[in-house]
Amino acid sequence: MVWPGVLRVTLTGVSEVPRPHRPSYREPSALEAIGERSDPIAALHAAHETAAVLVKVGRANADPAATDRLVAITDEIGLDTLAELWSARPARSLPGALWRLYLLREWVATDAMGVAREYAAGVRFTEVNHVVAGAEPPGPDEVRRVAEEILRGVFAGDLAVALERAAAFCLVVSAGRADVTAGTRAVAQALRLQDMAADLTACAKLWREDRLA
Repeated sequence: MVWPGVLRVTLTGVSEVPRPHRPSYREPSALEAIGERSDPIAALHAAHETAAVLVKVGRANADPAATDRLVAITDEIGLDTLAELWSARPARSLPGALWRLYLLREWVATDAMGVAREYAAGVRFTEVNHVVAGAEPPGPDEVRRVAEEILRGVFAGDLAVALERAAAFCLVVSAGRADVTAGTRAVAQALRLQDMAADLTACAKLWREDRLA
């Protein structure tokens, strides 16, 4: 399968179709839907098919280098490319879940200090989720590591566990943000992170039931 103008995905690997593009940063609490394509039915099928093929390719390939490339795919093609494919799909779908995991990685990579500060503040409010997320100690390097490990789990681990770990991470940061950042905007962002966590948890359940598509 070819992602238009960007990437060719097959059962034997992933090869790039050159396109200079740098990632753009969006925080998970500020998800933005892209404009509708001229053929919404084709866009819908492309979103779900590319998500399914990417997961199938990644989980069929035991090469750690291939997994590394899939984890860091936005470094090559840009976050906007995934947004065009996946961001408009329902949160409780495979493309919707993958979009949020890649967005989480980009967010943490872009603002590791800020995320770590909020995560550290949130630990005392939600110790159970901290244990599930596994950012210990809760510093910039650790939150970056967790974001990478979560995506790695999609391709080389238990995908449901990866989704639950991402949900737990969002809940810890949400609790910390509400504590350390004043204002109604911070509260609204914290609530959106809680919504994201609920969607990821629901996706984990759907995956276990073989109903995440």
